[in-house]
Amino acid sequence: INLQSFYPEWAETSYSLIKLMIYALTAVIVFPYLPGSSSPAFQGISIFVGVLVSLGSTTAVSNVIAGVVLTYTRAFAVGDQVEVGGSRGRIVERSTFVTRIQTLKNVIVSIPNSIVLNNNVINYSKNMGQSGLLVHTTITIGYDVPWQTVNELLIEAALKTEGILETPSPFVLQTSLDDNYVSYELNGWTRKPEELPRIYSALHANILDEFHGHQVEITSPAFRAIRAADASTIPPVKQSQQPQAGQEPPD
Repeated sequence: INLQSFYPEWAETSYSLIKLMIYALTAVIVFPYLPGSSSPAFQGISIFVGVLVSLGSTTAVSNVIAGVVLTYTRAFAVGDQVEVGGSRGRIVERSTFVTRIQTLKNVIVSIPNSIVLNNNVINYSKNMGQSGLLVHTTITIGYDVPWQTVNELLIEAALKTEGILETPSPFVLQTSLDDNYVSYELNGWTRKPEELPRIYSALHANILDEFHGHQVEITSPAFRAIRAADASTIPPVKQSQQPQAGQEPPD
């Protein structure tokens, strides 16, 4: 059955919610017909159990509600590469209470759904589109190196990196003209978000090889002005000419 604007990942959660509502409605209907349900003792025990559950399940209920909200907001799905609360890796399980992430070091991290809901979720797999994910890194080079040379070396390093696509082609942005150097940002496309650490490592290694192979230093130079210590840098005070009473202001 295909329903418009109803996503497949909603099916299991919607089924569980409907089943829970049917169980709750059934319990409400059956309760008055239970033997002794109208006795004070039975009612007192019911109230006591209800108070214990309400006081002891605050965190659990918040995790369940957060899990439902995360499902219907479609923040991520099982298999996506995400970063949540400082943990980055692949979603391996999304249960009622927790979300489990397999990190880049092959460690399973269980994060309560309430914490996931209250943190920013960076999804590297959600919006791949036709081009993929944009990989970018920044270097700073002095003004003595022509920007055309820097652009050519950066693009050549990107094309030699396994995992970065040739089409769309990589590109370079001159992001700022600082006092002592120029900031260059290299951008390239990839369709392998699960290999981002390896791609970045290979990209940085290729940048070093390209610049060193063409005798271009990757430096961020700084310059200082040195002045004589015996000369004062305090400017002379300029006397303001205010007209006195009864005098004409100076021309």
